[in-house]
Amino acid sequence: MQSPTPRILETKLNPPAFVATQVQRTAIGEEVASAAVKLVLVRAPAGFGKTTAMAQIRERMEARGIATAWLTLDRADNDVSRFLDCLAEAVQRLGVEDPRGSNGSPFDAVAALAAHESPFTLFLDDFERVQEPAVLGLMREIVEHLPRRGQIVIGSRSLPDLGLGRLRARGQLTEIDTDRLRFSLEETSAFFGLRQALPPEMLSLLHRKTEGWVAAIWLASMALERHGTGTATGFVERFSGSDRAVADYLAEDVLAHQPKEIRDFLLRTSILRQLDASVCQALCPRMDCAAILEQLAASNLFLTPVSGDGDAWRYHSLFADFLRAQLARETPGEPARLHLAASGWYESHGRPVPAIDHAIEGGDHPHALNLLDSHAAQFLEEGRMRMLARWFSAIPEHQLREHPFLQPISLWATCFTHGPWDAMRQLEKSGCLDSPIAEVRASAHTLVPLLLAMQDRHDEAYEAGRQSLARLPTGLAFADSVLLNAMAHILAVRGDQHEARRLLDAARRQQGNSAFNRMYTESLAGLFDLHEGRLRQATARLRMAVDSTHAVSYNHSHGNAWAGVLYAGAVYETNQLAQAERLLNVYLPLARDVGLPDHMILSHVMRSRLAFHAGDIDAAFQALTELEYLGHARQLPRVVAGAKLERSRMLLLQGNGPASHDELLRADDPALWQRELRQRLPAHDLDYLALAKARWEIAFGDARAALGVLDAELHAALAVARNRRALKLRVLRALALQRAGDLSAAVEQFGEVLQAASQEGFMRLILDEGPAVGPLVHRCAAAMQEGATIDPILADHLQRLLQAVGPMTGAAEAEAPAGGDAMKEPLTRKEIRVLQLLAEGYSNNAMAEKLFVSDSTVRTHLRNINMKLDAKSRTQAVAIARRLGVIR
Repeated sequence: MQSPTPRILETKLNPPAFVATQVQRTAIGEEVASAAVKLVLVRAPAGFGKTTAMAQIRERMEARGIATAWLTLDRADNDVSRFLDCLAEAVQRLGVEDPRGSNGSPFDAVAALAAHESPFTLFLDDFERVQEPAVLGLMREIVEHLPRRGQIVIGSRSLPDLGLGRLRARGQLTEIDTDRLRFSLEETSAFFGLRQALPPEMLSLLHRKTEGWVAAIWLASMALERHGTGTATGFVERFSGSDRAVADYLAEDVLAHQPKEIRDFLLRTSILRQLDASVCQALCPRMDCAAILEQLAASNLFLTPVSGDGDAWRYHSLFADFLRAQLARETPGEPARLHLAASGWYESHGRPVPAIDHAIEGGDHPHALNLLDSHAAQFLEEGRMRMLARWFSAIPEHQLREHPFLQPISLWATCFTHGPWDAMRQLEKSGCLDSPIAEVRASAHTLVPLLLAMQDRHDEAYEAGRQSLARLPTGLAFADSVLLNAMAHILAVRGDQHEARRLLDAARRQQGNSAFNRMYTESLAGLFDLHEGRLRQATARLRMAVDSTHAVSYNHSHGNAWAGVLYAGAVYETNQLAQAERLLNVYLPLARDVGLPDHMILSHVMRSRLAFHAGDIDAAFQALTELEYLGHARQLPRVVAGAKLERSRMLLLQGNGPASHDELLRADDPALWQRELRQRLPAHDLDYLALAKARWEIAFGDARAALGVLDAELHAALAVARNRRALKLRVLRALALQRAGDLSAAVEQFGEVLQAASQEGFMRLILDEGPAVGPLVHRCAAAMQEGATIDPILADHLQRLLQAVGPMTGAAEAEAPAGGDAMKEPLTRKEIRVLQLLAEGYSNNAMAEKLFVSDSTVRTHLRNINMKLDAKSRTQAVAIARRLGVIR
């Protein structure tokens, strides 16, 4: 049967319908309507009327002609693809158009929001249900890039991890908290005025006792309706509505006096997140569920409508919690049976995901495993690893053992979500390696080399992989394809590119319809292309890899960090910094969780460079500190060294030679870098100790001595077709010649770099060397203008580099980051203080707070400093000031 997805989705896309007994939250509505902020956070525990307040804010926005859309989140939205699908549906209701036009691709909701010029407000309710780092990262990206007339209103029980501190400091956040949501005495009076009158003194006493807690006031009103207002005095005097236990008591008092049929219906359907007549009928087969729902909706006591057409509802969350607890107390075995009935209903309607969810929530793990027997392999092929891992983690190990063909699937899911260490422990305990079932045993053995490689144990991985390859084919298409991909990567690390590409071709032939393996194969092929200097082809392959797991918008798959981090790196290389940052917001948390060493290094270094480029020095250092901590925590020395190398580079760009050198000394692990010499590790293609030492010598030491090192490294790189590394080494060689005073040779060398870089679009490989490359870019541009007509591709590339490095004013910049030997005019005491704070890594906002001035004043000081020091950037200003002895 066709899944009723559109109808279910409709319930998520509509706020609770307005009812006549609602109290208008006028003050809150006015506050939000007048707030020119990006984000409005409505945060409070259950029962404080967050959703009602948001729905009224929405009505107010619509009355002002502002387009609005609503999305109620649930636990399933932790799947990035599912979240993006639902977001796309909501965004399209705003009347937002895809900026790419109608090209047959999925609607790109995030880009569409960022580009929309008309005013809009997007409402996201029950945001606390979302815990997935990738989804939270995506939301941070959406908020950060909201257009001037866009706004998001979030309702949540908890404080969401959305970078609220930064938004608060910028004045871009309005917070509606528990105290703001409490009913005032006037609102409490209005609430009872719509139901039953209370004497003023009783009303005031009840308000004090409930402390304005909306749920307690609501439950008290129901109890008073049953008891009658004649007993109000005694009831209110005995009442204390300040905690959950009292709400439970009131709910029980109300529930106990309902007709038996209504009471049974409420208890039995409490396990459902959303109710409609069809699914309720499966739980209450002897009742007229449609009639009961209409009756309850008409009474306005228990149900909140979640769709405009009035055929889908939910219980008030506080009331639903009570009902479920009451059901478990009265009939301990009933919740499991009801969950099984719900599971059966969803299964019969072709919806295996909620069917499995209900089976697990009801504790019926055997039924969940039976369903997984039918569907898990398909979910694995699709790459839905996080969903599988969530399910398997909830099922007792001894029950999973009774389904031996599911055990390898559980291991794959653990590997690609919780990392190789957890998966290896699980594999050793599972007994799969010695299983009497050939297919299970074969699948387990194909996993071993992958787990070892992911733990940075490539030599052991190679030996285990050779043995596994000898057993192919096993008849298990997914496992065989993963093994071929894993061994292709391992062989590439060992330097056998020819055999690696042969195995990739074999993986393509083997993978069939496996979207996950298609992603794996194309991402590896893209990585090989990148190292060999074919950036355009690598970018195309990596884009395909990211899109292959699931056809979703905004180039996101089911949160697959393997392809996502590599694609972000390719995008970053072409100097598309905003898009690279958007991708990292999704993929860096996943790379951190899975623990792939190269991906952790690449993503954190990229995050640090993006922050450094934006002038947020604190965030740049923070990213590297987190990377170093992860390396220590997971006992990965290479990750620790990667953080130290990048910190050295950043300190070098700030002109701090001694500190930069100290970081190089700390990163100098002879065993590690000896291993790097004989392996091709992705994170160290451009960032390794010998190159970093040469870079330091160019900036602070003997540039001519660095030339000898660079020549040897260049010869070694070209011998094994590491063309991207060779290009980076040529950039450094040009800088060394410039620093040594051989300007004509430097320009000639840099011209060769530009010729090669322009054909493939390499940008950051050049620009990440800092201000020192600026004079070379300008000198090459001048030399080419004097010569014959140049290649239009080179001309375009050179123009983009000129825009990136900014204007130069003559030979004084020929040796960036060093400046002239004297200032154009002396710095003031305040400007010296700003320079000191700048050298310590303070952002503009932080300096403003420190100096008790405005952001605009700080910017004025920075402009004056750059003018007096003849500097072109913050980094160069600090370097020149240190050289002149203005600061230490």
